[in-house]
Amino acid sequence: MSKKQLSKKYNPQEVESGRYEAWLKQDLFKPSGNQKAKPYSVVIPPPNVTGKLHLGHAWDTTLQDVIIRQKRMQGFDTLWLPGMDHAGIATQTKVEAKLKEQGISRYDLGREKFIDQVWDWKEEYAQHIREQWAKLGLSLDYENERFTLDDGLSKAVRTVFVQLYEKGLIYRGEYIINWDPVAQTALSDIEVIHKDDEGAFYHMTYPLADGTGTVEIATTRPETMLGDTAVAVHPEDERYQQFIGKKAILPLMDREIPIVADEYVDREFGTGVVKITPAHDPNDFEVGNRHDLPRVNVMNDDGTMNEHAGKYAGMDRFEARKAIVSDLEQLGRLVKVEKMVHSVGHSERSDAVVEPRLSKQWFVKMQPLAQQAIDNQATEQAVDFYPPRFNQTFLRWMENIHDWVISRQLWWGHQIPAWYHKETGEVYVGMQAPEDSQNWVQDEDVLDTWFSSALWPFSTLGWPDTENKLYQRYFPTNTLVTGYDIISFWVSRMIFQSLEFTDQRPFENVLVHGLIRDSQGRKMSKSLGNGIDPMEVIDQYGADALRWFLSNGSTPGQDVRFSYEKMDAAWNFINKIWNAARFVLMNVEGMSVEDIDLSGEKSVADRWILTRLNETVKRVTELFDRFEFGEAGRQLYNFIWDDFCDWYIEMSKETLYGSDKKAQQTNKSVLVYVLDQILRLLHPIMPFVTEEIWEQLPHEGSSLVTAQYPVVHPEFNDEKAAKGMGVLMELIRSVRNIRAEVNTPISKPVTLLIQTSDQAIEEFLQENKNYIDRFCNPEKLVIDSQLEPPELAMTAVLTGANIYLPLAGLIDVKEELNRLEKELEKWNKEVKRTEGKLANERFVANAPAEVVQSERDKQAGYLEKQQTVKERIEQLQQIDQ
Repeated sequence: MSKKQLSKKYNPQEVESGRYEAWLKQDLFKPSGNQKAKPYSVVIPPPNVTGKLHLGHAWDTTLQDVIIRQKRMQGFDTLWLPGMDHAGIATQTKVEAKLKEQGISRYDLGREKFIDQVWDWKEEYAQHIREQWAKLGLSLDYENERFTLDDGLSKAVRTVFVQLYEKGLIYRGEYIINWDPVAQTALSDIEVIHKDDEGAFYHMTYPLADGTGTVEIATTRPETMLGDTAVAVHPEDERYQQFIGKKAILPLMDREIPIVADEYVDREFGTGVVKITPAHDPNDFEVGNRHDLPRVNVMNDDGTMNEHAGKYAGMDRFEARKAIVSDLEQLGRLVKVEKMVHSVGHSERSDAVVEPRLSKQWFVKMQPLAQQAIDNQATEQAVDFYPPRFNQTFLRWMENIHDWVISRQLWWGHQIPAWYHKETGEVYVGMQAPEDSQNWVQDEDVLDTWFSSALWPFSTLGWPDTENKLYQRYFPTNTLVTGYDIISFWVSRMIFQSLEFTDQRPFENVLVHGLIRDSQGRKMSKSLGNGIDPMEVIDQYGADALRWFLSNGSTPGQDVRFSYEKMDAAWNFINKIWNAARFVLMNVEGMSVEDIDLSGEKSVADRWILTRLNETVKRVTELFDRFEFGEAGRQLYNFIWDDFCDWYIEMSKETLYGSDKKAQQTNKSVLVYVLDQILRLLHPIMPFVTEEIWEQLPHEGSSLVTAQYPVVHPEFNDEKAAKGMGVLMELIRSVRNIRAEVNTPISKPVTLLIQTSDQAIEEFLQENKNYIDRFCNPEKLVIDSQLEPPELAMTAVLTGANIYLPLAGLIDVKEELNRLEKELEKWNKEVKRTEGKLANERFVANAPAEVVQSERDKQAGYLEKQQTVKERIEQLQQIDQ
């Protein structure tokens, strides 16, 4: 783009319009193809192809973009692979709802035509997601975009299923599973969300068949009693020894059921007698197996009662509950109802109350796979979690994992590659149907969405074709960015599947971020109506402001609160940079890259800002490497706003508006160079505005996207300049504060007396009087170590110097004493704090030497200031007497 003058005010819509398309046109987001460069790859956590991205997606993808943009600038051969998930239950539910509005069901269409409808939906909403990625400025390589149902990933899914089946790690069996009666499909444990619901304990009696008495049991689900096939007591419970082996009569069904002894029963809980319903409870299922009990399923797939429920058949399960309780009461079998609030499982997708029920499903045997993942974390090939505490979250999940139910009663998804012989019922599992396919029928179920997502880091790169160039070049991937809420859902599955099928970890690092909450700290949800659309935020503030907020609030593992005040602050920061850039550009008009020369004699301000730039580059790069983007943002903010904009640009005016042409040229070179480096440091976070400004600066290269990331230049370090500028800035701030305190404007000249206690500081201040004159406006300036403090003056204590502003008639001695007393209190606290820290033997022994020394240096400075203030108080007290 051609150079143009920056507008007077930062306008994000103007800056961001058309920029993303220009980047794509230049093919800037593709891998470099440089085989000598070190590869760095990230695969995007695939969003569900169901529509809008939320703030959590924006946060997640912004952090990935920050990482990949920096690595690209550092010369890595980067691949950021985009893609989307077919999201079986969620997508099918949405399409069925759309068809329902037209009075059509999926059964009216049939499987093939329904799938065609879903593919149409996918194409429409996939484009919506791409448009949102573009609006966020994500530097994705679209040529390698993948979808969990594309041909390559489908082949990978079938390969994994077949191999796990052949190893005996996938099996089909009848077990208790979590059933969603609305979506009418099985769910895995982690697709069940537990919520506190109002419920009750229903106490009822079952009569003994021999007429000798009753046993009392309690349940929260009376409707399942219709499927009871036993009553159980603990074998050592003395209260019920005489009942073991007898029969009880199941009320309402008049069916005799045995009373069995089983250690599963908790003698201390309730009555110590429990109903056993093997088809409707996982623990009862195990008890049933041990005692060879029949399994009676009393519910249909939609949560209504079936033919085994007697007169309650056809009722909804909750209607049946009310009817059963009423009937028990009429029979005199209901003892009492205890109201309670208890944790109830709900479907993550439909929010229906989950029904544990017996079902024939496909499972993955998890113990061997989980153990492999656990063992790997003790090796050099361990996946590194940031922050490290989430390694324990991962290990706990692996250690306590259950077999994974992977079949789903849906049409949209990877159809299970298993076929059943029409006559013999024989099961065949393979990549394709058996040769005599007319005699076989394929399993109608599909695989859990997470089954294909678990293969994402390697299936997207071409596996099972291990000769694929992408797979060979970019696998294992380097970093996964994800929220802590899906470590069990997704991260764990990728790790154990990758270890099983590639013998390698899927990624080197996992950066775990928290959740975005509202300004009150509440989780964003539809029910609260507190969700924020990131696209609307971008419309108001721009993508760069949103990205700055998201990255600057990013402490690994911690939640962040969204507020429009934070967005205002982000916009203000960018506007500050914009205005600083306008100042620089106005003063370097006509300057070319060849004119930039940092070899000339530099002012102390020039040397200081270059030193601070080095410190910032070093610190920010280290923080990026540790994914501590929030702290990196604070370092950048302080350097850009305080050091560059507020101090250096103001100090540069001393040279720019002077008469020394050589000094002006050097100063302009430093201004351009430092601004250029700032834009490079910021570019991974704020790609749009940094590119806009950079194009107007003298530069080499076609885009900041592929420009070199800043590195430390040791030759720019100048400790003397840094130390001197620290005192000078402290002096200027102190004079400004004193002026403000006594309501004396900067335009009014004052006498400024500086008493030094350090010869180097005195020499520095003498050499740089011009800055003191410019920023303090003294009519008289004295810098002298032998200076006698005036009797009546405003004072400030600096490191290595004291300053006095004689202001007879402008201040009240008593007020000045009050101010000094407060200042003394401040230094007393600081001295006490450092003394306490240095007296802590553990701190001194364990902290890095430089940290301990820093505390000692602080203590010395505080003691000096404390003593100086004490002496000044004594002087003023004498005057006041």
